[in-house]
Amino acid sequence: MSEGDVQRIPTGVADFDSIMQGGLPAGSVVLLLGDVGGGGHEFALTSAAKIGIVKEFPDTRTFMLGDAGKHGVLPEKMCYITFSRSRNDILQDVKLSFNRDFYESLKTNLLFKDFSRNYFMHTVVPTAWLDSDQSGDLFSDKKQDGLLESLVDFLDGNAPKSMVIMDSLTDLVVSETIDFQDVIALLKGIQRMAKKWDAIFYLILTDEILDRKRQQMIIDSVDGVFKFEWAKFHHTSKRQRYLYVEKFMSVLPHLDQERIARFATLITSQSGFVVINTERVG
Repeated sequence: MSEGDVQRIPTGVADFDSIMQGGLPAGSVVLLLGDVGGGGHEFALTSAAKIGIVKEFPDTRTFMLGDAGKHGVLPEKMCYITFSRSRNDILQDVKLSFNRDFYESLKTNLLFKDFSRNYFMHTVVPTAWLDSDQSGDLFSDKKQDGLLESLVDFLDGNAPKSMVIMDSLTDLVVSETIDFQDVIALLKGIQRMAKKWDAIFYLILTDEILDRKRQQMIIDSVDGVFKFEWAKFHHTSKRQRYLYVEKFMSVLPHLDQERIARFATLITSQSGFVVINTERVG
């Protein structure tokens, strides 16, 4: 397949998409690995919000996605999977952080799936604490299977031609009731099926929450790794967020060709996650 035949899904971060020939290849499973507050969540939410706006208002395509991303393929559905946080909690964060257009887009276009009832089963957390937003159809889960089995069922029905945000992989790997090897097997299965589904997966993981061996096992089970980190400067309180592409076979050659080392990033209420500078080697 030639480069021109590859379907690309825009990230919504225009300066990033311009480097990646318009977006990420459909079928990619991308690990958003980073420091707390480093920008991984905001990257995923910005992408979903902008694509949602474009799907509702096609005339905004160039403005929202930029010249590089405007020709990309938009996912037919966008799913947000959560294991410990409620839909209302996530949307409240969005409402307080981003502009009203982003909030309305995510509220309208994201299919939230809350697995907290499965996640907190057999823990000290009582069911009554989980009832607030699980009464609707989107949150009802009549199956009595385990968490990972229910997750697989949901993906089978909803992942094809979709964007799937998993918030977060951290919740799965720190759970004492979920076997880590089962998580790795699930990720490898998702990596295989994502190609058939023409889907794009964003999996959020906190950096160094696992030991080095286990974190590497996760990295080996995905197509791409974007790392989000804070950089501190000596003798000053200034901090700067950076995005690194740690792994992505179809992206790294373009970065090497452009001699790009990392992207300086900023999160604003009006534009979400944006690249403000591209730092090059030499």
